[in-house]
Amino acid sequence: MARPKSETLFAEALQYLPGGVNSPVRAFRAVGGHPFFAVRAEGPRVYDLDGNDYIDYVCTWGPAILGHAPAVVVEAIQDAATRGASFGIPNPDEVEMARLICDWVPSVGKVRMTNSGTEATMSAIRLARGYTGRDRLIKFTGCYHGHVDSLLVKAGSGALTLGAPDSAGVPAALAGLTSTLPFNDLEAVRATLEEYRGEVAAIILEPIPANAGLILPEPGYLEGLRKLCDEHQTVLIFDEVMTGFRLGQGGVQVRLGVTPDLSCFGKVIGGGLPVGALGGKEEIMDCLAPLGPVYQAGTLSGNPLAMAAGLAQLRALAAGGVFVRLEELGEMLREGLEEILRRRQAEMCLHQVGSMFCLFSCPGPVRNLEEAMRADRDAFARVFHRMLEAGVYLAPSQFETGFISAAHTEAEIEATLRAFDEALAADG
Repeated sequence: MARPKSETLFAEALQYLPGGVNSPVRAFRAVGGHPFFAVRAEGPRVYDLDGNDYIDYVCTWGPAILGHAPAVVVEAIQDAATRGASFGIPNPDEVEMARLICDWVPSVGKVRMTNSGTEATMSAIRLARGYTGRDRLIKFTGCYHGHVDSLLVKAGSGALTLGAPDSAGVPAALAGLTSTLPFNDLEAVRATLEEYRGEVAAIILEPIPANAGLILPEPGYLEGLRKLCDEHQTVLIFDEVMTGFRLGQGGVQVRLGVTPDLSCFGKVIGGGLPVGALGGKEEIMDCLAPLGPVYQAGTLSGNPLAMAAGLAQLRALAAGGVFVRLEELGEMLREGLEEILRRRQAEMCLHQVGSMFCLFSCPGPVRNLEEAMRADRDAFARVFHRMLEAGVYLAPSQFETGFISAAHTEAEIEATLRAFDEALAADG
């Protein structure tokens, strides 16, 4: 596909934006070439500046669970905008959003809205430290929790994509309070909690990591973390910014039956607008100002446009059997991809859960970041570009997750499978 207008605009963007983008993974550095510029998106497709269209499996990195520009969300935004884009004053939809999250997620007793997932995780670790009076954190290699200083240590997502999981500008003293362990290794957690007995405020993780590819927890792993946190009076934080309200109404914690103390949400609950949320046990949440000593604030938190869009999307998810449909589409894609991998005898493996998936360019399964790093990134880049030329847009990194929306149909899945088969055939 020719993209001369996107090429010209990217050259201009390089003059005004660092790397030509406002978020690193968009720059295509991990796969080579230059990004295209989107001008419109509808249903399961995005349209670029040059008039090309693509079946989209990025889905704005997760929020577009109903597809792009669903009528219920667009109408909600339009209606809310007529009443004002921002108040800086409490609005009724903030309360309704919090009530709905509490209703859908049994572990959540109270909610604090934020403007992004990064803000939610940042607030969660400050809250855990304030609640416990401890400073140390445990996180896991490859789990990305936003660009928070304490958490941008051996992270995933764009940091991993660019080969720099540790960021310049993070003070060594602050990073030194974060113990980073391999995912799916319960003994490493047990040993660290013993080494720093009485010092660990919180364990934070993506219960299904989706920023180093898609990595699944082994049976008993999340349950083991819950037990260890109980034994050491440590706060267990689930970062469900990606998985929350995508893998069912209650996210991973309900799907797998493990209860955290605090949860972080984002993406789906904003209907495509900037949003985040922190929720959990009332006794912990009540440590937040104005009730408690842990300060957290945001001028645009609970923004009326974001609340209206998010509520419209969540209500549509609850009313239309959407999660059942997403499971069906995910299964159809998985079965098709696995059949192609077997037939082509490709050294790739597929991880899939619900409407989320990742193709690793290495034999599997992949249990942690170290095993994910075995992936052949050049092989993935070749498949990515062949798929893109065939009109299928995957995330431009081996270490990102793909998303299916309810707007995808069997026709899009079948077209994707044909494109993938042809991409592997071209690789010999």
